[in-house]
Amino acid sequence: MDFNRSSGGGSNLHNQHQTDEGKPLLGEVSAPGPPDGNKMGAGLGRRALLHCNGMRYKLLQEGDIQPTGYMENAISYSAIEDVQLLSWENAPKYCLQLTIPGGTILLQAANSYLRDQWFHSLQWKKKIYKYRKVLSNPSRWEVVLKEIRTLVDMALSSPLQDDSIHQAPLEIVSKLLSENTNLSTLEHENIIEAIAPLLENNHPPPDLCEFFCKHCRERPRSMVVIEVFTPVVQRILKHNMDFGKCPRLRLFTQEYILALNELNGGMEVVKKFIQSMHGPTGQCPHPRVLPNLVAVCLAAIYSCYEEFINSRDNSPSLKEIRNGCQQPCERKPLPLRLMRTNPDLVSQEVTSPIETRIKIVNSSEVHVDLERNNVVNQKLKGPAGGSESEPSLIDCLLVSPACSTMSIELSPQADRVLVCYVEILKMLSDYDDWRPALASLLQPIPFPKEALAHEKFTKELKYVIQRFAEDPRQEVHSCLLSVRAGKDGWFQLYSPGGVACDDDGELFASMVRVCNNVHILMGSCYKTKKFLLSLAENKLGPCMLLALRGSQTMVEILCLMLEYNIIENNDTQLQIISTLESTEVGKRMYEQLCDRQRELKELQRKGGPTRLTLPSKSTDADLARLLSSGSFGNLENLSLAFTNVTSACAEQLIKLPSLKQLNLWSTQFGDAGLRLLSEHLTSLQVLNLCETPVTDAGLLTLSSMKSLCSLNMNSTKLSADTYEDLKAKLPNLKEVDVRYTEAW
Repeated sequence: MDFNRSSGGGSNLHNQHQTDEGKPLLGEVSAPGPPDGNKMGAGLGRRALLHCNGMRYKLLQEGDIQPTGYMENAISYSAIEDVQLLSWENAPKYCLQLTIPGGTILLQAANSYLRDQWFHSLQWKKKIYKYRKVLSNPSRWEVVLKEIRTLVDMALSSPLQDDSIHQAPLEIVSKLLSENTNLSTLEHENIIEAIAPLLENNHPPPDLCEFFCKHCRERPRSMVVIEVFTPVVQRILKHNMDFGKCPRLRLFTQEYILALNELNGGMEVVKKFIQSMHGPTGQCPHPRVLPNLVAVCLAAIYSCYEEFINSRDNSPSLKEIRNGCQQPCERKPLPLRLMRTNPDLVSQEVTSPIETRIKIVNSSEVHVDLERNNVVNQKLKGPAGGSESEPSLIDCLLVSPACSTMSIELSPQADRVLVCYVEILKMLSDYDDWRPALASLLQPIPFPKEALAHEKFTKELKYVIQRFAEDPRQEVHSCLLSVRAGKDGWFQLYSPGGVACDDDGELFASMVRVCNNVHILMGSCYKTKKFLLSLAENKLGPCMLLALRGSQTMVEILCLMLEYNIIENNDTQLQIISTLESTEVGKRMYEQLCDRQRELKELQRKGGPTRLTLPSKSTDADLARLLSSGSFGNLENLSLAFTNVTSACAEQLIKLPSLKQLNLWSTQFGDAGLRLLSEHLTSLQVLNLCETPVTDAGLLTLSSMKSLCSLNMNSTKLSADTYEDLKAKLPNLKEVDVRYTEAW
């Protein structure tokens, strides 16, 4: 008998099949609707041949010798009685024999490998249909459990390589459990143990996750939680890419961690689990673990305050909150600062040597401190707190009655959840390799306003912020600042007068403190005009108070405000000077400031050379020594090419008022120096940064130097997007060198 086959190969038969009874076995059919399984032989009485994806099928019936024509209907899996490999003598190569009521179908593949794929796939489909049918109507759970174990063994022993081989049994069990909710605890655990081998390499389906969550809540001390769920959750945390697409996986992970916390060891058990996820080395080998853990923590913390969030029906918008706050006060808008509830302060008037007279009023259980110091407001470029601007997060906390610390009181269960997941955030912040990514994830403050107004939460989270502040890496401590203009960050939240400050500014001081001779926050933003202007605008009073108490960091900040002319009002300047002279450290630093100012006047005095080139291998100290030797008020062209200067020399360069051309070719001048130059040397026209370690972060700050007409960024880490941004923002830029960069 001649069996024809097409020259093409064939794809995995399993992927081409459909699983439900009555649906096609393969390919498309000309006749609509499923065939009747009992009449399969009658329906295919004519001699037939079916073409599909490189294979042909023949239906042989008794008395047929040379069949012709095509099959008119598909074959359902329920109609297949048997599947065999042809084994008789002189049988055609690579053929399968399918027995159905009324006849036999022969399938010929291109090779033995493809034939075996078809064979195992058809067997799998036939068996999975059987188990789906058996388990859809359970009668005795002893029999059901036995069938589940057999189903799992079949899936594990199948030679087919496809995700659905393991997922199909899990979905069958998941449907079984969702339709039978009255199972006993023992039956629960037996089923979980039976399907455990399939969960080692597969995520549980959504309904199965619900079942696991229920078990974690009802029996947190069960051995199933430790022995079966632990590897499942570990796999989820290591491999899950997006909890948004599978939120029940996140809920299951959340309930599992809470179940661990219910064990005798409590948080020690949770800590050991976090350690197992990180691994024994200093670098976690799984990049998805930290983002997934943070996502679980944020969702759990949000759920603690969900009752308060949902209770705010018809909640006003941010602008409505701002405008509503201003109506009772028949004055111009004034800066607001939340004060901790203190009955002794209500309706009292307080006089301070640092700030002008302050009156504290009671408004919807939130005490608001109206700072009537207009000196700082005069420094602002625009109106302070205009009604058309979007209020910041802190402003919303100040004026929203629902966010008062007096009204946030969690239930005992919510309180346990909050403590557990804040502790996990603390654990995550203790790992050096995780801290940069954790700081970045928490920089746009991801917690609801209700949480930030809850004193217990902000007090517990303070440890994490402290760890960020103490980290010497700029990518960590810079995340304490707001993610963009107009948005408050952790720095504002924990600063004196902020809603989370409960330590008179100790954490605030540590965020800008010199630690181990390394400038931490100070090194990255402290000496920029933008940062100092922000402090003068919002935190001048707290800074002066901390300086009065001897904080060296705050003393240096006040000195920088005077040095950079941040404070223009004479009375405020005298008040700052009086504060500095009230302590020994302040007096010493103010004297140093006066010496620098005298040297600066001498340096900027007209005279001296117009062009200057430093010898190669000169250092920052050599440049400082040279500039302190005379007057350089006429210096317009300075070449530091091939020297060893770094970003630290920017503090000397910004003192040159006439500088128009600066050559930094092949130096170690980096992003920090560019930030300082962009704020002070706005009249610079020519800048050579060839072969310097500058990146996009520093180059973007050059957009404020509108006078630049020549810019050399050859062999830097310039990206194409940054280059396009600079071209758009620098109208006078005519000569640009971007060779050997991404933008070239």
